[in-house]
Amino acid sequence: MAEILAVAAREFAAKGLAGARVDEIADATRTSKRMIYYYFGSKEGLYLQVLENAYRGTRQSESRFHLADLDPVTALKTLVGVTYDHHRDSEDFIRLVMNENMERGAFLRQSEEIQRLNTPAIEVIRDIYERGRALRVFREGLDPIEIHSVISALTFFNVSNRHTFGLIFGDKSADGKANTLSRELVQDLVMRYVWNNAAA
Repeated sequence: MAEILAVAAREFAAKGLAGARVDEIADATRTSKRMIYYYFGSKEGLYLQVLENAYRGTRQSESRFHLADLDPVTALKTLVGVTYDHHRDSEDFIRLVMNENMERGAFLRQSEEIQRLNTPAIEVIRDIYERGRALRVFREGLDPIEIHSVISALTFFNVSNRHTFGLIFGDKSADGKANTLSRELVQDLVMRYVWNNAAA
């Protein structure tokens, strides 16, 4: 099952829902199309399971760092770094999210599992922010969803635009992909956004 999901993730990430072929997934996993349909019901059912698995992996990568046990400044920097690393190393996840946006979120909307996984992510940020606000190191009036959006925007762009950015500006790493934003810069930008300058 895990191998099917891993291969299917690569297929859907590369070709989208419409272009992905269940036959190719079956061939690559040495199983049959019939068996895949037995486990997942349909191509769309497999795609939905791939999406859920991808979001589950993202949330699990965050939970390993016990952010509630860290002071709010360290916790937020750690969260940004973990998100940056996960997105940088998971180009298929970024492509899956981009493809699902092309589908206008139709399959994500069907998944109670993804909603359940993402709600605690906002609560983690809310906890970090409220603790930082209480210590007066984070400024007043911020929304945890907006903080999450800022982190996602910066770390997502770093991967989603790496190919075009590299071609346009000639800024490529050894593997031919652009390093658009460094980890340290993204952490610094997020901290500047939340920082309480009045307390400095």
